[in-house]
Amino acid sequence: MKEKEKIISAAIIAIGIVVLGMFLKAGIDNFTEKDRKVTVKGLAETEVKADKITWPIVSKELGNDLPELYNRIASKQQTIKRFLMANGITADEITINAPQVVDLSADQYSSNNKPYRYNITLIITVTSKHVDRVREIISRQGELLKQGVAIVAGDYSNQITYELQSFKKMKPKMMSEAIENAQQTAQQFAKNSQSKLNKIVSADQGQFSIDNRDENTPWIKRVRVVTTVTYSLKD
Repeated sequence: MKEKEKIISAAIIAIGIVVLGMFLKAGIDNFTEKDRKVTVKGLAETEVKADKITWPIVSKELGNDLPELYNRIASKQQTIKRFLMANGITADEITINAPQVVDLSADQYSSNNKPYRYNITLIITVTSKHVDRVREIISRQGELLKQGVAIVAGDYSNQITYELQSFKKMKPKMMSEAIENAQQTAQQFAKNSQSKLNKIVSADQGQFSIDNRDENTPWIKRVRVVTTVTYSLKD
């Protein structure tokens, strides 16, 4: 009986040593793999048309008779509005700002020999999701000259702007593409180092940027995201 107990005890000790050895090996392997990592960057990029346009239409009047200037501005306002609506712009896409009046004689930094006292600026803003339609109207704004309305160009404080409202819907797909691109790069690295790609150790959410494709086509946006992913490697 004692002999049998000795054999069982020896067997248990042997099994314990084997299990302990397996745990030690797994721990050593895990420790080794933790030190074997590769960090790569993944890129996703696409070009899309803007889906919102803001067009400030600026016109000015100069003169000395303020009531008369207001009448002229009011007439311009109606002419511009008729032109826009006749070309498919709806009333809810048009915002008419209050006229901005500058009394040139009250400007202490201005000379007193100005030919006119008042400078009135009218700004009518078109905000629309129909970018192509508005761009086509912009190309024909010279037609307003025939109706006695001159549009001020080159006003840096009132530039045409294009936005990409659908950006939020694009983010998940682009992030997926960026991570896939990073994985391909990491797999190539693992292959070259005679290793295999393991789990993702860490990853950032990616840095998104939206820029004009170039200065001549600001309505075409270049969207890109760069993400950084770290993988562990194994044999």
